[in-house]
This record gives sequence, C-alpha cells and structure tokens, in this order.
Amino acid sequence: MGAWAVVVLVVAQALASLVSVDPAGLRGIGVLLNAAAGASAVWLLLRPGRNRWPLTAWAAGFFGWHAVGLATLAGLVTTELDAVFTGSWPGELATAHQAVLLTLAGFAVHLLLPRPARG
Repeated sequence: MGAWAVVVLVVAQALASLVSVDPAGLRGIGVLLNAAAGASAVWLLLRPGRNRWPLTAWAAGFFGWHAVGLATLAGLVTTELDAVFTGSWPGELATAHQAVLLTLAGFAVHLLLPRPARG
C-alpha cells in the first residue's frame, strides 16, 4: 500500500506541476525527483521482497517538503519560497494542495515503515 501511495503522490505532483506556472524554475528538479521516487515505487511493486528504505526516504522527503510548503503558506515560517508553493493558484487551492499531499506522504511513510514481528 505504501508504494501505491507514493505512485499516487508522484502522479498528483506531476499533474500539479503541469498546470501551474513555474515561477522559480524548479520544475525540472521536481520532475527528476518525482521520476526517481516513481521508479523506486515501481521497483518495490515489482519486487516486494526488496528493501523499502529508499522509498521510505523519498516519501519522508516529500512529507518534509509539503510540511514546509504548508507552514509557509500558513505564514508560520518565512522561507521566501511562497511563489514555489503557490505557483499560479489561488491561496486556498495552493494550501489545500499542500495539505492533501502532506497527508498522502505521511500515510506513505507510515505504510512503508517496517512492522515489528508478532510473537
């Protein structure tokens, strides 16, 4: 389930980057990061016995990025990345976008973390 959550997260971010204006020139970096996370997710889906830590790290990174975006848009921190997090969207839509992807990334991390063996 965690790998599928990352796939949904990557697709949502890719679609969002296609419809938004790229004010800071970070679209290429975002596409590369999303492609790497998508490849890790597909690799884990094709070979479930593989190590989940690389994909968990990607999901945690996405969680952190969207947490910073949500905190920036809420005015809790000043990062000077407001234009990156809003793109060309109205403030409410950009905030909702960050909140949804933050939640999805959090669930992906939760689902990818190893579970203790039941004894």
